[in-house]
Amino acid sequence: MTRVLRPQSNIGELLILLIALIFLPQISMAESTIKPLPQNAQLKRFGSGWECKLGYREESGVCATVERPANTYPTSAAHGQRGWDCSRGFQENDNTCIQIFVPKNGYLTANGNRWDCDRGYRKSGKICALITVPENGHLTSALLDPGWECHLAHRASGNQCIAVKIPKNAHILETKNGAGWKCNYGYKASNDGYVTIVVPKYGYIVHASYGNGWKCERGYRSNKKACIAVKLPKSAHLDYSGNDWECDRPYKKRSYKCTLPN
Repeated sequence: MTRVLRPQSNIGELLILLIALIFLPQISMAESTIKPLPQNAQLKRFGSGWECKLGYREESGVCATVERPANTYPTSAAHGQRGWDCSRGFQENDNTCIQIFVPKNGYLTANGNRWDCDRGYRKSGKICALITVPENGHLTSALLDPGWECHLAHRASGNQCIAVKIPKNAHILETKNGAGWKCNYGYKASNDGYVTIVVPKYGYIVHASYGNGWKCERGYRSNKKACIAVKLPKSAHLDYSGNDWECDRPYKKRSYKCTLPN
């Protein structure tokens, strides 16, 4: 039998072998250049490359531990940042974190780096001093002295609230300025239609043109006609309003609890 040669098939096999000889060394070299991640490093979320985890900073291609003082939590150490901040309730002082002193009748504010006084008290140096409210007066939220104002139909006179004298055929004005009264227009019957504000337990009256006329004390939140205690999850504190909560740094609010970021 005469054997038939297939030169085209042999040429194809030679081409495949030649391509393999050219590209296999490059593939092998590329694989050899992929370096493992340094210890305490992670791939960047955006872009290529890697970055050090919180609590570490890059030094000569490795992730070195960030030296932190006591009462701190780790932050980003990239781009020359120091890599830490003071924990809630502490403030920085000469590269350390010292505890913030909170006086009696005071509380730590929501941001955790200063203190303020409870309602009915005001800052006086390093203490919270009681605000003395005269008869026929009530507390205000104003930061300026004296911290109180007189009820409707009364005017401040020194440290007292004196009743405004209403002449015949006049009526009281809802204003803190002026005489506090105005003459009637003609002699029409007056019917101001005021209703008594029902203040729930742990609430107090506020003077506003909207709302139900009352607010809840710090640590409570309104629920229909009542003030109920704000339930704080673990690693949380009252927010700036005092009627809700937020998480301590570096925790994040997720649903009804505080969790550490990924």
